[in-house]
Amino acid sequence: MSTRCLIDPRAVVEEGAVLGRDVVVGPFSYIAPDTQIGDGCVIGPHVVIHRHTTIGPGCRLHAGAVIGDLPQDLGFSGGVSFVKIGAGCVIREGVTIHRGTKEGSATEVGEQCFLMANSHVGHNAKLGSKVILANGALLAGYVHVGDRVFISGNCLVHQFVRIGRVAMMGGGSGVSKDVPPFFTVRPLVSNMVGAVNVVGMRRAGLSIAARNEIRQAFRILYRSGLNVSQALAEIRARLHEPEILELCDFISSSQRGICGFEAGGDSGSDECTEAG
Repeated sequence: MSTRCLIDPRAVVEEGAVLGRDVVVGPFSYIAPDTQIGDGCVIGPHVVIHRHTTIGPGCRLHAGAVIGDLPQDLGFSGGVSFVKIGAGCVIREGVTIHRGTKEGSATEVGEQCFLMANSHVGHNAKLGSKVILANGALLAGYVHVGDRVFISGNCLVHQFVRIGRVAMMGGGSGVSKDVPPFFTVRPLVSNMVGAVNVVGMRRAGLSIAARNEIRQAFRILYRSGLNVSQALAEIRARLHEPEILELCDFISSSQRGICGFEAGGDSGSDECTEAG
């Protein structure tokens, strides 16, 4: 343990926990053995960090977060599994992240993620970088979430679902099918996309050409009357930006099927194109 750490005397840091430099641990927090806490992390009060958890540098954990507890899975039979959290994450009050179910498996959270109050990351889920989970968002086991995804408040994500890069789920929505990259799920519905994620694509630095082709791909996929296989063939033939290949590969590899379409006046309508 680094001598430069600031540990409240009411906290418990077990022997075998490895803390980097300048780590702060608040009152009544508990850090188990076989954990690694990166440099500059701030652990607030009443935080519990269980065995086999690794937290990257510069993370901030707020009151009541519980990291690395046993998976909520009736198939769990014990053994060593892990939670791995990347650098620069913010984990707010009451967040829970459970370790993997199978021996040697891991739940993984990428760098610079923001997990808001009372959100949950189930066993073996994998989050990319810069993912945002708003308050009360719930991810079941084995969910995969791409980079820069925004999951709004009180959203529900079924086990084994994939959410593609730069997608967004509207508040209160639920999905049991895959959400293609760059699309939005409408609020308060299940398994229905509404538009392309215009704001998210701009923030992610996608080119105007890529954004316009993604709009065209959305129309071919959902408004042309073609089935998914026919639409993918049409998209691949007509559109050529790298993001289109990413979109098509995601859809063609889906095991659960993709969300359907429901029109509804979301901001960022797919109907227009952007000019340079």
